[in-house]
Amino acid sequence: MKSGVKRLLGRAGFDIVRSTNNLGGIDDFIPFEATVRAARAAGLSVGDYIDEVMNGTPGATQSTIDELSALGVFAANPNTVLEIGPGSGRYLEKTLKECSPDRYEIYETAAPWANYLVDTFGVVAQPTAGSSLAPTPDGSIDLVQAHKVFNTVTFLCASRYFFEMARVTRPGGRIVFDVMTETCLDPAAVRAWATQGGAGHDSYPAAMPRRTCVDLFATLGCSLEASFLAPMGVASTEVLVFGKGA
Repeated sequence: MKSGVKRLLGRAGFDIVRSTNNLGGIDDFIPFEATVRAARAAGLSVGDYIDEVMNGTPGATQSTIDELSALGVFAANPNTVLEIGPGSGRYLEKTLKECSPDRYEIYETAAPWANYLVDTFGVVAQPTAGSSLAPTPDGSIDLVQAHKVFNTVTFLCASRYFFEMARVTRPGGRIVFDVMTETCLDPAAVRAWATQGGAGHDSYPAAMPRRTCVDLFATLGCSLEASFLAPMGVASTEVLVFGKGA
C-alpha cells in the first residue's frame, strides 16, 4: 500500500523533495493534505511516512537524532529551541521526545505545515521572510537547528541565516544544521547526484564549503564540536554541531 500511495502522489504531480523556501529554486512543497492522508492510510506518523515511503530512507531522521543525543546535544535539556524550516515536523517531533523545552519556535514558509505544527505540537510559529530570524531576541535560544534546509536554498539565503543563528543563540548554546560539504561529494556521490538526483530541480542540492561554515562561525564566537554524515537523497549531507562560547 505504501508504494501504491507513492505512485499515486507521483501521478498527481506532487514533488516528493521537501523544500521550506523557494528561494533555492525548488517551486513545490510536499503537499500538506495529501501527505497527511497518505501517512494515516499507511499507519505511519507523517515524519516516518516521509522518511520511509516518500524519501526511501527509513529511519534516517531517527538516526540523526540518535547521533545528536550521543553527542550530548539534548543532555542539558534545552529550555528554548528554535528550528528553521521544520516542514512536516519530522525532526521537531523526535526532538521533543529527547527534551522538554518551555518554548519551541519555528520559522516555516509553508503556511499549511506551520499551522499543522502549531496545532499538533504547541510550537510558536514566527513570521518569516525566508532568511531572517528577526522576531527572536539576541542570545535567547539554547538550541538552534535546521535539517535538510541549507541544501535546498541559495548560498546567500543560507549565509544570512548563519549570521542570524549565531545572533539568537545564547552563550553556551548549540547550533546544529546540515550542509552538503565537500565531505559528501566524492566522485561517486557526484556521479550519483548527476545521474539519479534532482530531477526537475537543477538547483537542488546546493553545496556549501565546510571550511566556509567553520571559519564563519568561528568569527561569530561559535566553535565546531562535532560532525557526522546523514543520508540525503541518493547520497549524504554533513551535520555540523557548533557550540557558542560564553
